Formats: sequence, C-alpha cells, structure tokens
Amino acid sequence: MGQTVRTLAYGSWPSPIDAALAAAHDGHPEHVGFVGDEVWWTEPRPAEAGRRTLVRRHADGREQSLLPAPWNVRSRVIEYGGHPWAALAQEDGRPLVVFVNFADQRLYRYEPGGEPRPLTPVSDVGAGLRWAEPQLRFERGEVWCVLEEFTGAEPTEVRRVLAAVPLDGSAARDRDAVRELTDDRHRFVTGPKLSPDGRRAAWLAWDHPRMPWDGTELLLADVGPDGILHGARTVAGGPGESIAQADFTHDGRLLYASDRSGWWNLYLDGEQLCPREEEFGGALWKLGMRWFAPLDSGLIAVVHGRGATALGILDPDTGEVVDAAGPWTEFAATLAVHGDRVVAVGASPRSAYEVVELDARTGRARVIGAEHDDVVDPAYYPEPQIRTFTGPDGRDIHAHIYPPHHPGCVAPADELPPYVVWAHGGPTGRAPLVLDLEIAYFTSRGIGVAEVNYGGSTGYGRAYRERLREQWGVVDVEDCAAVALALADEGTADRDRLAVRGGSAGGWTAAASLTTTDVYACGTIKYPILDLTGWGTGETHDFESRYLETLIGPLADVPARYTERSPATHADRLRVPFLLLQGLDDVICPPVQCERFLARLGARPAPHAYLAFEGEGHGFRRAETMVRALEAELSLYAQVFVLNPPGVPPLELVE
Repeated sequence: MGQTVRTLAYGSWPSPIDAALAAAHDGHPEHVGFVGDEVWWTEPRPAEAGRRTLVRRHADGREQSLLPAPWNVRSRVIEYGGHPWAALAQEDGRPLVVFVNFADQRLYRYEPGGEPRPLTPVSDVGAGLRWAEPQLRFERGEVWCVLEEFTGAEPTEVRRVLAAVPLDGSAARDRDAVRELTDDRHRFVTGPKLSPDGRRAAWLAWDHPRMPWDGTELLLADVGPDGILHGARTVAGGPGESIAQADFTHDGRLLYASDRSGWWNLYLDGEQLCPREEEFGGALWKLGMRWFAPLDSGLIAVVHGRGATALGILDPDTGEVVDAAGPWTEFAATLAVHGDRVVAVGASPRSAYEVVELDARTGRARVIGAEHDDVVDPAYYPEPQIRTFTGPDGRDIHAHIYPPHHPGCVAPADELPPYVVWAHGGPTGRAPLVLDLEIAYFTSRGIGVAEVNYGGSTGYGRAYRERLREQWGVVDVEDCAAVALALADEGTADRDRLAVRGGSAGGWTAAASLTTTDVYACGTIKYPILDLTGWGTGETHDFESRYLETLIGPLADVPARYTERSPATHADRLRVPFLLLQGLDDVICPPVQCERFLARLGARPAPHAYLAFEGEGHGFRRAETMVRALEAELSLYAQVFVLNPPGVPPLELVE
C-alpha cells in the first residue's frame, strides 16, 4: 500500500533527517592522489573532534584509515590550508608517507605499521612554521613544499618560500637544515611543479593587495643538478590576469589556466587550447587545488563548466572535450592521474561527494571510494531548481531554489512556505548544486531554501566575479533581496516569512541584509565579518588582510565607506530576531567582531541569541557543534515564523 499523504502546516512536517544525521555527513573527500596503483585521499571525521584522516584504498577495494585519532591531516598555510600529504611506493612495496599534522603544523614521515616521526622543527615565533603541498624528491632525500614562516607576533609578520626538507629527520630540531629554494620576494607562493626531466620548476606567486583571483604570476626556473633553482622569471600572468594552476605535460610543455580572456581557459606554451566561455580553473582558496591534470597520452583531464562543473578529457590537438557519463553534476578542484586512470571527487543533488575514477581510454567512470550511502529514504531529499533571476539594472542573478519537499506531507492549499536565503562564503566563491543534508534538514520539514550565487561569485566569468569590486555589502545584499522578493512575488514564498543566513562572508551579507533592508523577518549569522575597519586593520590573517581593498576600496581613500557599510555601525537599527554563531578559536573572523556588534545593539536590542563554541575555528567541524547550531537555527525560525517542528530544543532569545 502507498503511504498516506498528510496535510500539515509548513515547518511541522516530521523528518528522519535530524541534526545529528546532517552533522555526521558534513564535509567530503579531498586531496586525492595515487600511491603506486592505489588511490588515497583525506576524509573528515566529525565525530572525532572534526579531524581529517588519510584514507588508503587497497587493490581489493578495501578502504583503510591510516592514522588514528588524534592525528589530523590538515595544513594551516594561509589559514585555509593546502594539499597536506604526499606518498610513494618504495622498492619493497611499502608506502612512504609525509603529512602535515594540524595540531602542531609539523611535517611528519610515516610508514604504515610504524609511528609518525617529525621532519620539521617547532618555532615559538608567532604562529610558528607551517607547510603545504609536500612533494617527495626521494632521489634527493628531500620533501619540496611551501614553507610559511612567522617572523613576529602579528598575523601579517610572515614570509613564504619554497623549501626542501630532509627526509632523514635532521631538520626536526634544526631550522637551518631546511633548504630554501626561493627567496621571499613574493608574499604568496604555491608548490613547485617539476618538468618530467626534472630540469625546470614552475609555480605561482602573487602579492598584496591582490587576491589570487585578481592577478598571479607564473614563474619558471631551471633546476640545477645540485637541486638549486636558477633564473626564476615570470612567463605569464600579472596584476590583471589570474593564473589558477600550472603544470607540465608529459613532453615538458607548460600548461596553465588563465583568465586573460575573461574566463579561466587552458593555455599550452601560451597558446589557448579550448576557447570557451566557461571555467577550467577557479578561485585559489587552498594551495594545491587542481582543475586539470595532464596524462602521459597527451590528453588532459579537466574539471570545467559554467555555474557547475563536469569531469572531462580534453584533446589538445582538436580542442574537443568529452565529459564523463554518470550522475555527477559537480566536481571538486582535486584531480590525480596515473596512466589512463583519472581520479576526482564528484557529487550531485541526489548523492554526496564521492571518489570517482574515470578510464580516459574507455570513458567509463565509476565510484571507487567514500561511496554515497542513502542513510535515509532519498524521497526526503530536496528537488532543486536552477534559476536565473533579474536584479537591479536588469542584471542576471544565479540561484538554486530548494522548495519544501516531503514524500508524505503537503501543506494546506492556502498556505505559502517560509524560505531562507543562503548567502555563500568567500565572497569570491560559489554554492554548488549538490546533496547537502543541512538543506534537506529544512526542506524535509517544510522550509524552503534559496542559495544565491550573487554578483561576485565564481563560475560565471571574470566580469560576473568583478561585479563585487568596491560593491561588497551592496551588490550581494541587493541580489539576495531580489531573489527573495521574486520568490514572494511569484507566489513561491511567503513574503512575511523570509529569512537570511550565511557564514563568514555570507555572515557579512546576512548581517548587512538585516541592518539595511526590511526584506527578512529574521536571520542566522555565522562566524561573520561585521566591522570592516577593525577587520581590515589587524583583526584577520595575512591572506585576506588586504582583500577589502578590492571589495570596498583602500581604507585610506574611503574610510567613511568602511564605516557606512559595516553592519556593526547599524546594529542599533536591527529590529528583527537573529542568531549569532561563532567559533572561539577563529582567527579569520575572530569573536571580537561579534562582541563589538552585540555591544552596539542599543538599549532595546532585537530578540537574539549568541552561541560561541570552544575549540571551533572558522567553519564548524565538530559534530556536537553542528548539531547545536542547526537545532538553534531551526528553533529561531520556528519562533519567528510560528512553526511547530517536532523534537527541536527551544532556543532562548534575549532582548
């Protein structure tokens, strides 16, 4: 017999997707690589204090977590990190692994069956020494990587170079044993890529005030027999051209992704390979992100698309791209190749991120690791719509709309659903169209979600990305409001039950929306930026310390704009309830931003709650934190929208 469909008010639908289930499935596989014929990757463990482990897929398909808790394979270089491990199969078949451990940021050597041994020293200066993108140079007895070295107590007192770390452990107590491969003339560098003959190295560099999506330089140097780099020179890129990634082909030609055409396209020795108005690169938020990988056959594996990404094989001779067949509609910026094998991480609206292998010869793609498992009946998953809305001045606004959805419930015919507008972080980022149980947590209860890829988002070309130049707090706020109001005007959403939520830069957009518009009845603000002047003058980390110069303008030139745009300036205007969520260990958007905002609410503050979590940084990783935060958010909406979700602990709002 079929299930009886009940008529229940929006927000009161019973759902098997609880906060604990959503938290347990947060995060996804990352940093894939080959070790001999085996595929390895990192994977989150929310229930183990949010650490990431290194997973080994054996030849028989068995998956093994190589490092027990509390080992945490994660780098903090530029705070967002980078590729944290490398490994090779030794002559006797045993893997040799090097990895970065999150707690102390030291580089370790590890052979399964033994204990990890430190390769790098500890520094008491500032945040110490950090490492990313390790590459084993076994023939030299070294690991080549990016070194981030703090030279003082301030977060901007830092230098970054390419460095060689001895594999014998001699640098574990001796900083002088680390050999620097480059000088520190550039503020930021990525790990070097070596030509097949080992005689040339290529890497990316950029300097303040640019972010890597504004402009980077592609550097090329000769590698001497002694392992010393000579004659480093810029061969592509510049202040107005972003090179997102570079590598060498099997025959030693230089391949890179540049946005000189307005889109990140591929160039081989300077010649454009496949001119398209779509992206073959992206925003370099982590060192070692990879959107393409050259194969020995001369073909190139690519992650590409416009507003979404596919996995494909590009023939550089014809410019043709053949995409992998399968259910995946989004691929992360991580790739590894070995022979004709390509490994990537893909997802879809019906499946979470999983490790996918593509045979470049046959075109066959299959899941080989972290396989998606339907922990609940997929009938409870949301059914998203890809929409384009019209904003101010007739500009396009891209969004994903997730209507309320439940296999056994409908709402009364005369009721419109509440909707929450989600503003993604970055702001130079994008919301991917993939299965997210946090979204399903709301939609399966009868609350719609609208993810807005507002002007400034990636995936739609440089011009769309630069809509936010000096317009942060304007364009993002307008675009989110335009989508929310359009949904109300067309009868999709209840105009009186709209909310906004976001984290990091999305938290800024949510707070700015609540303090400068009357569109929303409430909002959730997570680990946000709230006071531009404070954040831009020493309250954040080095990587983003001058980001505001493009998003707002130079502080010295437009100080009034920093004050006027800041939600903290207008906190006393806030009249609708809100939830503020913050990690106490966050060095990117520190707690002082929230504290300053709360202090300025005025004598009669709006109803609100402030939840601060010990042991959490920028973005929540621990299961218990995510559960508390998600349940608190639902309780806020229940109180404001007059909903009755079963089994949700009440959130106390203070005034």
